[in-house]
Amino acid sequence: MKRAGVRTAGTRPPLTLALPALLAVAFLTLPLLGILVRTEWGELADHLRSPGTVEALKLSLVVSFWALGLSLLLGVPLAWLLARVPFPGKALVRSLVLLPMVLPPTVGGVALLLAFGRRGLLGPWLESTFGIVFPFHTSGAVIAATFVAMPFLVISLEGALGGLRPRYEETAASLGASPVRVFFTVTLPMVAPGLIAGAALTWARALGEFGATITFAGNLPGTTQTLPLQVYLLLQDEPEAATSVSLLLLAIAMGVLIALRGRWTGTPSDRRPRPAPEAGASDTGSSDSGLSESGPSESGPAESAGPESASASASASGDPSAPAAAEDKDPERWALHAEVTGFTRLTLDAAPGTTIAVVGPNGAGKTTLLRALLGLTPRAHADLRLGGEDVTALPPHRRHVAWVPQDGALFPHMSALANTAYGLRAQGVARAEARREARTWLDRLGVGPLAHRRPTQLSGGQAQRVALARALAARPRLLVLDEPLAALDQTTRAHVRHTLRTHLAGFGGVCLIVTHDPVEAVSLADRVLVLDEGRALQDATPVEVTRHPRSPWVARMLGRNAWPGTATPEGLALSGGGTLVATDPPPAGTPALAIVAPEAVSVHRERPEGSPRNVWPGTVREITASGSRLRVLITSDRAPDLVAEITPQSAAELGLADGVRVWTSVKATEATIVPL
Repeated sequence: MKRAGVRTAGTRPPLTLALPALLAVAFLTLPLLGILVRTEWGELADHLRSPGTVEALKLSLVVSFWALGLSLLLGVPLAWLLARVPFPGKALVRSLVLLPMVLPPTVGGVALLLAFGRRGLLGPWLESTFGIVFPFHTSGAVIAATFVAMPFLVISLEGALGGLRPRYEETAASLGASPVRVFFTVTLPMVAPGLIAGAALTWARALGEFGATITFAGNLPGTTQTLPLQVYLLLQDEPEAATSVSLLLLAIAMGVLIALRGRWTGTPSDRRPRPAPEAGASDTGSSDSGLSESGPSESGPAESAGPESASASASASGDPSAPAAAEDKDPERWALHAEVTGFTRLTLDAAPGTTIAVVGPNGAGKTTLLRALLGLTPRAHADLRLGGEDVTALPPHRRHVAWVPQDGALFPHMSALANTAYGLRAQGVARAEARREARTWLDRLGVGPLAHRRPTQLSGGQAQRVALARALAARPRLLVLDEPLAALDQTTRAHVRHTLRTHLAGFGGVCLIVTHDPVEAVSLADRVLVLDEGRALQDATPVEVTRHPRSPWVARMLGRNAWPGTATPEGLALSGGGTLVATDPPPAGTPALAIVAPEAVSVHRERPEGSPRNVWPGTVREITASGSRLRVLITSDRAPDLVAEITPQSAAELGLADGVRVWTSVKATEATIVPL
């Protein structure tokens, strides 16, 4: 048995790589050791307390902090522009921004002199108009330090912004926040690690700047003579003092690097793993309806789910004697009319209170449709009217179209209560009123006791309820949900689905739900919109779509066998080969879709005798469980693949297994032909 901690031969790094790596470490470390070895430790305090060194240190701190301030003022918007806005020449602009990092500092000083000096491009105008002279002035040292240090901030923050998925900013915009508000309340807090890392590197680089400063601003004691310039002068007359001051700069730089711990580009805070929910914080709460949570509220019993929650539950249950919640006494109503062009092309009309499920295969244009309604994509354009207002020309934050992405996109730096109140605050509602209304919505959706938790402290079901509460609290006229339940387990999904259905019943606008789940489409929607390649194949009630799906994908989503073909006098000539006999086929030559329920497919070990009109040989390829029954995939060279649904007992009696040869049969009366 191998001893713990003993490295095995297979994990040893190759010597050809390890040796150069060790030499590189030694090469980089040896000069630093030289400073430590040559420092006169007994005289270190005297050297650092000398008047010239103290004065240079104070000036260096002033210059470096001013440079940091200028870098933040100018560099943060520049980093955002490079990370978020596409424009011609972007690569060239980025190269110009990074150029000072590779440019020799003295060359940078010469460039600054030729730009801002008294004979430079702007220097004479600045002096004659404003009386500003940069060379041989402290402001010149600030300009030089900013020039060489700001790229560190830009590149660090741009990397952090690039790692932040835009859906947080887009969600904030859909809640009514202007671009500036989104930047300061969502973007910057979420990239704080990258911003802090960039600021620290910028300050350290500005503190140690030498070449550009001495070339552009000169070396005047008390005016432009910073600590690095002091080291340069001391090295000529007092090498021991120069070593001591160098040690101080080395310690400051090392302290910055240790504090950053390698986080040069930062990490957006949404990447933190979600911990397991705490005990007592269940997804479903104590109520069967999912509208209340067990346990007391974290902020006190007085703020737990109250009359509003009970009223909402009773109202949704259909009891005419139940009082409605305050928000539902006289809700505003907004009809929807949209003409979408581009990749997704369709016309959509819906009355107030309508819920539409949008279904279709991947790439059908579902998400493009939602983003077109939000005004967030160039792939499609929506001429959109909500109620009596045309919002086509309005930016996303003024459309009153609230978006709930698949994962909810809760802002990780805000509590559940602050998340829910965000849209109201963005629309100018007073803080106290916004929090009261947000609390009401959280209570109504059964997550009131979790109001002061951060998103990372919520389970998947709880987070989705908070996201829904946030969207509804923003008072939208159109609500778009992009697979809101896809990330949840089956039990949680059922409870959240019930909650969603309850509160959509009282919503005065139109709701669009993108889903791949037939249960969601049937149970939540008044209409089902089927998309394929950006076109609307079907727009009908769930009952109609279930009985007569006009898309093979939708039929399969609903668990049916779906075979396209061309109608014949006896049935359907299948596109995949073979013929299906059916009753009441459409006129011959009509493109159509044959729908056969899996339970209508009979499976036999021998060729069946009797009444079946459709009989094919095949081979079992897959057997999967579906509740208390089994779904058997059977392939054939005489007909398209089909799925049969049988009981486990029947499967055992037939001896079904992968590769077993069988016969399948379908009665003509069990096949439905839908014209396309």
